[in-house]
This record gives sequence, C-alpha cells and structure tokens, in this order.
Amino acid sequence: MVRPATHTARATLSYHLGHPAVRALMQQDEDMRDLIEQVGEVSVDIDADGYLALARAICDQQISGAVAAAIWRRFEALCGGEVTPEATVALDEDALRSVGFSRMKARYQLDLAHHVTEGLLDFEELATLDDEEVIERLTAVKGVGRWTAQMYLIFSLEREDVFAVADGGLRRSVALLKGVDADAPAALIEALAEDWAPYRTVASLYLWRALGQGALQSL
Repeated sequence: MVRPATHTARATLSYHLGHPAVRALMQQDEDMRDLIEQVGEVSVDIDADGYLALARAICDQQISGAVAAAIWRRFEALCGGEVTPEATVALDEDALRSVGFSRMKARYQLDLAHHVTEGLLDFEELATLDDEEVIERLTAVKGVGRWTAQMYLIFSLEREDVFAVADGGLRRSVALLKGVDADAPAALIEALAEDWAPYRTVASLYLWRALGQGALQSL
C-alpha cells in the first residue's frame, strides 16, 4: 500500500535511519531493526486535499491501478478539468456511470460530495480530532470503511500510530517478520504490532515497502 513519491506529489513524507521515530522502532524491536536497515529510506506521497483523497480512494476500490487512473481522468474531464465536491453534486448517477463508475461507486461519490457541500464533513475539523473520532466521521460516508479511513489518517493527516489490521499485505508482512502463520488471527497480528506503538504507521510503511521489495523473505 505504500505510495512511492512522484514528481506530481502534493507533499512527500520521508522516513530514514536518522529519523527519531525510525530510531525508536529500531531500539524497540530487533526484527524491525533488521528490516529497516535493509529497506533504508521510505518516501510516500501525502494527499493534502481531504476531499480528493477520499474521492480517489472510492475510485480505486477493487480495480487495477490502470483502470482507476483511466476512470479518474474521465471523471476530471466530466467535472470540467478538476474534481471538486461542487462539480460532483451537479452531476447525476448516470453521468458518473458514463465515465466508468459502477452504480454503487457513483452513489458513493455523490454521497461524499454532498457530505462536503452540506457541511457534514469538515476537513479542517477532522485534523483536530483523535484517530477514532476521524474514523467515526469518515465511515458515516457511504463507501468509506474503516480501512479507507485509516489510509486517510496515514496519507492525509500523517498520523504516526495507525495500524490497519484489515490490510492483507500488512498482515502478511507482520506474519513473515515474526514467523507466525500467514492466516494468523487479526488479534494476534494487532498484539504483535503493539510493540511498535506509538509509531505503528512508520512500521507499516516499512513493512509495505519490504513486502513489495521481497525483503522480508531474506531476513
């Protein structure tokens, strides 16, 4: 799930061996220390625009990156060049389906846009709330589940202690790192991740990157 930094990023967040959070993780857990030393630096894109981050997340659900990118480009064109909540609420379900959204995703996009335009979702206020309060507000939007809300906490609000146990790649990474069964119960995976608090986000970023690089198999 880790998002490599690109030249189009709104902002970039980097963790390296000298970062205080990384140093703390290396001191707290020898397995994590070995993984971090092998991976080195992790840089991720930050989606500072809360509405766009969620709209893109809905777009991306359960489809390939290439298909999602094509749908998003058509969505931008339909909105006059820029996806905004105001432009979206002016559309109807059929218009959204014409660019490739399923019926359910079209409804999700409209529900998100209405939450924003009607003041039910205030992104500046979200930034002042604790993690569980943010998740509660976001999951009131159709199509936004706990996992999506946790990705918002990480990739928009830069919260450092989020662990999305529902993420299959993250569970596999923890299982490989700690030598437990790949189908270990979520409760066990969460318990193992407790050792990385209050930097479970940072640990997650390294675990995602290591899984993508195949680094966990060599530890």
